[in-house]
Amino acid sequence: MTSTSFSDDSSHRVVIVGGGAGGLELAAKLGRKFGTSHITLIDKSTEHIWKPSLHEVAAGTLDIHREGLSYFMLARDRRFSFVLGEIEGVDRPNRKVRLKPVLSPQGEEMVPSREIAYDTLVLAVGSRSNFFGTPGAAEHAIALDSTAQAERFRMQLMRELVLLNQRKNHEPDAILNIAIVGGGATGVELAAELLEARRGMSFYGLENFNPATDIRITLLEGSNRLLSALQPRLSQTARNLLEERGVFVATSVRVTRVTDKGLYDSNEVFYPANLCVWAAGIEAPAFLAEQGLAVNRLNQLQVDDRLRTVDADIYAMGDCAQAPWDDDNAFLPARAQVAHQQASYLVPIMQARIQGGPVPDKPFVFKDYGSLVSVGHSRGVGSLMGVLAGRSWFVEGLLARMMYMSLHIMHHMAVLGPIRTASMALGRLLLKRSTHRVKLH
Repeated sequence: MTSTSFSDDSSHRVVIVGGGAGGLELAAKLGRKFGTSHITLIDKSTEHIWKPSLHEVAAGTLDIHREGLSYFMLARDRRFSFVLGEIEGVDRPNRKVRLKPVLSPQGEEMVPSREIAYDTLVLAVGSRSNFFGTPGAAEHAIALDSTAQAERFRMQLMRELVLLNQRKNHEPDAILNIAIVGGGATGVELAAELLEARRGMSFYGLENFNPATDIRITLLEGSNRLLSALQPRLSQTARNLLEERGVFVATSVRVTRVTDKGLYDSNEVFYPANLCVWAAGIEAPAFLAEQGLAVNRLNQLQVDDRLRTVDADIYAMGDCAQAPWDDDNAFLPARAQVAHQQASYLVPIMQARIQGGPVPDKPFVFKDYGSLVSVGHSRGVGSLMGVLAGRSWFVEGLLARMMYMSLHIMHHMAVLGPIRTASMALGRLLLKRSTHRVKLH
């Protein structure tokens, strides 16, 4: 395939839709090079949070108001334009992105619907939980796709704890049942984080609540092991750590319906649940299937090994894209490290399109550095791929946890730079020493 050249155009506009890990990193890197006239980032939220941290927000161990990064602040510092809004569709013939109106919490229209012109469009709109048509799941289960949903779970957890504390006056044996559907990274990490959080819950005026016995966490997984995308040894280690701390783990369980009282599996076994979290798979936003672009059954945009869609002016990256991985017809997994590498890959391509030079024709090659999963604040499990002589190395315990935390710091460095990241990390470390462990207000 030959390189493509573009005529020199000082007004070439690159519009990035989606301020997740990959989209924000791409906007920050391009913004520093080309400024606000060339780079625009669109997102429906005003604040960015690293998505792998949402389980901590849900458990109350991470305060979104301290952790979140303002897109407006980032736009000023990294020199890109930020537009608040949710994408409705793409007018491909006229190269415009249509945005829905921005509404207030009360439903009032604050900003009308708009159209944003682009010369190159990068879709990085991420993914959302896939309920697979399970009856009652959308109504009674909470997905952790956004900070709003994580906060919703935290508030419902607080409410259930208060109600449980009152019930125990006349029902001493009452407990709070929390069911998590999906034994991937999100489900495992949420279960572990709830175990961490329950230690501090008894200090919030819950005089009848015993954190050791009054919360029961059930983790249900459809495949025959947890973390099925990772090595079996990691799966077994994670399961052992959770079960040793009281989590009930059931594998090869297919949830067939969800009610306000609990869940049923394909064998009509009932799992009681006051709270249910759904983390059993993902799909891309449905609007992608309506743009005349090739998508798969999960609404993911099908892209080539240069991350291009069938439209030469539209690229896609991250969870919303189905990108080839190797010659065996495999596709890249939905991981933060994939989006991070794709953002770095697209920088010289976008630079060439802006400057009107030849576009690099080297395909995207994903380097799998392994996977890390948090199983508590002092524990973790993971594998590091090819770090020494091309081998795969198994890590666990505090070392794995520290390496897991470093991934978040690396993301901040890509967005904020090393000095700002170091200052922020130090400030948060000092702040943690003077604040409560769990947010229940």
